[in-house]
Amino acid sequence: MQGSPRVYGFSGLIAVLGLVALLVGLVVTLLLPGIRYVAWGIAGLGVLLLAAAFIIDFRRVSSALTGRRGVFSTGTTVMASISVGIILLANAISIGNYQRFDVTSLAQFTLTSQTKDVLGKMERPVRALCFFIPQDPYGIGDYAANLLGEYQNYTDQLSVELIDPDEHPDQARRYGIIEYQTVVFESQDGQRLVWPYEIMERAEHAFTSAILEVTGIVQKKVYFLTGHGESSINSDYSSARESLLDNLYWVETLDLLRTPAVPEDCAALIIAGPRRSLTGDEVEAVEHYLESGGRGLILVNPESPPEIRRVLSAWGVVIEDGTVVDRASYLAPSIDSPSVPRTRNVFAMSTTYFPGATAIIPQEEMGENIEMVALVWTSKDSWLERDFDPSEEPSFDEEIDREGPLALGVLITTVAAGEAGEELPQQDGGTRMVVFGDSDFASNEHFYNGNNGDLFLNSVNWLAEETELISIHRKVLPFRRLVVGPEVVDFIKYSSTAVLPLVVLVIGGLVWWRRR
Repeated sequence: MQGSPRVYGFSGLIAVLGLVALLVGLVVTLLLPGIRYVAWGIAGLGVLLLAAAFIIDFRRVSSALTGRRGVFSTGTTVMASISVGIILLANAISIGNYQRFDVTSLAQFTLTSQTKDVLGKMERPVRALCFFIPQDPYGIGDYAANLLGEYQNYTDQLSVELIDPDEHPDQARRYGIIEYQTVVFESQDGQRLVWPYEIMERAEHAFTSAILEVTGIVQKKVYFLTGHGESSINSDYSSARESLLDNLYWVETLDLLRTPAVPEDCAALIIAGPRRSLTGDEVEAVEHYLESGGRGLILVNPESPPEIRRVLSAWGVVIEDGTVVDRASYLAPSIDSPSVPRTRNVFAMSTTYFPGATAIIPQEEMGENIEMVALVWTSKDSWLERDFDPSEEPSFDEEIDREGPLALGVLITTVAAGEAGEELPQQDGGTRMVVFGDSDFASNEHFYNGNNGDLFLNSVNWLAEETELISIHRKVLPFRRLVVGPEVVDFIKYSSTAVLPLVVLVIGGLVWWRRR
C-alpha cells in the first residue's frame, strides 16, 4: 500500500488542511488579538497536521528533499529562513533600542522639552477619556489619540481610554460632553475638558495645561492691562499671547476700572504701550502692586501718558520725548529702528530691533534699595532726536538732542543693602520690573523677526522667576483635503488595486519565460 495514490492523496489533504489552519491562526492573531489563545490553538493544530502529513509520507518527502530539485529548494528555503530570522532579530533588538522620526511639516507628534519635563515629574495618575466617534472628517480623533500615545511614552501615570459617545451616552452625559471629539482629563483632584477647537488650535498646550490643572499644579498668570489704548492681546499682541500660552503661562486681561486692585495671583503685569491717561485710582493700584513686591513689564512709546511717567519716575526712570536714531546699527531702511546685537544685550539675543523707540534715561539720584541695569542699548553713534521727521534726514543737534549710547530697555529690582552692583539682578522676592522704550517690537508685525519674541518671553520669564525658558511650539492640526474629479478618483482606485498585481504577474511571467 506504501506509495499508492490513495496514501499520497490522504497525506496531501492533511498537508493542505494544516497549511490552511496555520494561515487562519496567524490571520486571527493579527486581526483579533482578543482571542489570541484560540488563534494559537488553531495555528498549533495546523502545525500538528503538517507534522502528521510529513510522517505519513516520509519517504516521498525525503526523496524530494535529497533530489536535485529538493537540494535547490532546500537551499532557497534555508536562505529565506535566514533572511527572515535576521529581520526578526533586528526588530527584536529595535524594541529596546529605537529612534522615532517625526516627518510631519509641523512636527505634530514631537513633544517639547517642557511637556516632557511635566510628564516626567507626574506623581499622580491621570486618565484621558477620549469621547471620539469613528467617522471624523477632520481627523481630530486620530490626531489626538496619536498625540496622547506620545505622551504615554514619557510617563506611566497617564492612561488613555477611547469611548464612543453614541454607544455610551450615559458616560457622555456624566462628563457633560456636548461635542464629539472631546477629551476629558481626570484625576482624584478634579477634571478638565479639552474641546475639539482647542485640539485643533493648540493641542499640546491644551493637553499639558489640563494635566497640570488636574494634578493640582497652578500655572503662573500674566495679566495685560487694558482700557487705555494698549496693544490688544487679541489683535496686535496675539502672537505674544500665544507664545506665553505655549510656555504654560495663563494669560488674562485686567481692567482696573472693574477690578480695583491687581490680583494676588499675578506673576507679571504687562502694560503694553498705553495711549490714554490712567485714572488716579488706577495709578494707585499699579503703584501699590509694584511697591508690594510686584512684577511689571512696562512698554512705553515716545508719547506716553503722564501717569505712566509718574509710575516709572518713582523707580528712577525718566521718559523723555523724542525718537532714538542710531546711524551705526539700525534696521534698513528705517534709521529710527535701532538694531541691537548680542554684545549690547544682557540676555545675549543675537538680533533685536525697536521701531520708533524712545530712550530710557536713569535719574541722577534714585532710592538706595533700587538697582537698575541696562538690558539693551544703542551704539555710540546714536542720539535721541527731539523733533524726528521720517521724511527728512536726521542730524544730531548737541543743544537739544541727547547723545548715545542710550538704553532701550532696563531691568529694575529692589535689593538689600550692600547687594547692589551685580550685572544681572537675581535676588528672590522683592519688586522686579522691565521697562522698554518701545511697544512695537513685540507686536505681531515684529514678534517673529530676529529675536524680538525671545526678548519679550525672556523678560516675562525673568519677572516670573522661571529658571529656564523653553517654548512649546504650537501643535496645530492642519485640515488638508484632496479635491479631485471623478476621472482622477477612478484612476487612483483602479491603479492602486490593479497595477501592483499586474506588475508582479509580468515579472513572474518574464522569469518563467527565461527559465523554461
